[in-house]
Amino acid sequence: MIIRERYLQRIRDFYHVNSLIKIIYGVRRSGKSVILTQIMDELKKEKIDDKHIIYINFENANFNFNALELNNYLKEQIKDKKNYYIFLDEIQKVPNFETAINSLRITNQCSIFITGSNSKMTFKEISSELSGRYVSFRVNPLSFKEIVELTKTKKDDYKKLLLNIFEYGSLPERFLFKNEQSIINYISDIYDSIVLRDVIDRLGVSDVNTFNKILQYLLETETREFSASNVLKYLEDNNTKIANDTFYKYIDALCSSFILNKVYRYDIKGKSMLKSLYKFYATDLGIKQIKISNKEINYSQCLENMVYNELINKGYEVFVGKTTNSEIDFIATKHKDKKYIQVSYTLSDPNTLKREINAFKDIQDNFQKYIISIDDENYSQDGIINLNAFKFFMDDDF
Repeated sequence: MIIRERYLQRIRDFYHVNSLIKIIYGVRRSGKSVILTQIMDELKKEKIDDKHIIYINFENANFNFNALELNNYLKEQIKDKKNYYIFLDEIQKVPNFETAINSLRITNQCSIFITGSNSKMTFKEISSELSGRYVSFRVNPLSFKEIVELTKTKKDDYKKLLLNIFEYGSLPERFLFKNEQSIINYISDIYDSIVLRDVIDRLGVSDVNTFNKILQYLLETETREFSASNVLKYLEDNNTKIANDTFYKYIDALCSSFILNKVYRYDIKGKSMLKSLYKFYATDLGIKQIKISNKEINYSQCLENMVYNELINKGYEVFVGKTTNSEIDFIATKHKDKKYIQVSYTLSDPNTLKREINAFKDIQDNFQKYIISIDDENYSQDGIINLNAFKFFMDDDF
């Protein structure tokens, strides 16, 4: 496995900070456990001995603890006054785990790292036991640059690799398989495990068939503005009725298990976020592809989804932009920096280029404007930069 330097770089400053719990969260099989292993390897290079590094994977039935049992077990492992480094993988399986973690934290003798695969690991649901006492890091499936490194892909083959990602996504372990059916089976199993473990068991979703229909619709319309009435009509047309509160519960389940990302609209003129207007983007295109009915790949839609995921990977906060007369695919902000971004697979059609350029005409400020496409020819004009998608994916400094 490649070294996931982007994440390690963000976490390193906290390796020896005992007062803050390090939460590493994200969709199942995105590589969280690998990152824990890589952190442990770095600690060993710092001469931290194995006896002071404790690792538990709660997927292992041998560690079927409740909070009290976990607390007692970990305290039994602490044999001296030196600092300990504790790694707890898929901690959400332990009921009320925050109690045990906080009990250990207040000893000020442990640097604690935990991972999880659902919203119990996010700011939204973390209990008051840990409030203000943690830092969190979201881990996504592999970026394009990481896949290039993993597969040793040459620049001439970037487009072929991109189309492969459009079809099969970027979950790390799927690259172990070469056979198409094996890849599809693997992705399907990952999705099923998310639904069974994080949606049905924990969030109480009982009608999996309706849940899947909602996901299918949202994935097939992911670059369009979300409309509850349109989804409900789609369900009704497919002989399915659902109560409004159940419908929104299922939407929340899709987001809290990190299958989908909700992206809010931002009114550029009014300078305000519109919480009632949003879009959805898939965390992994492979999961998307196995869940939609139309297997013909929409290249522009997939590229837009990948650009969104990469902006998140690069540390941007991302919104969909609303102008007076049009829409901007993304407003990406980081600190005081802001970028306006349109995405189009290619700008070779003059009408497409004109449409993408015109999307920016109502924006009056001087922040940089980009159109990201796979074109080798540069279509930059009027201060609007046409950025090659592969340069965007491979350049950490965007």
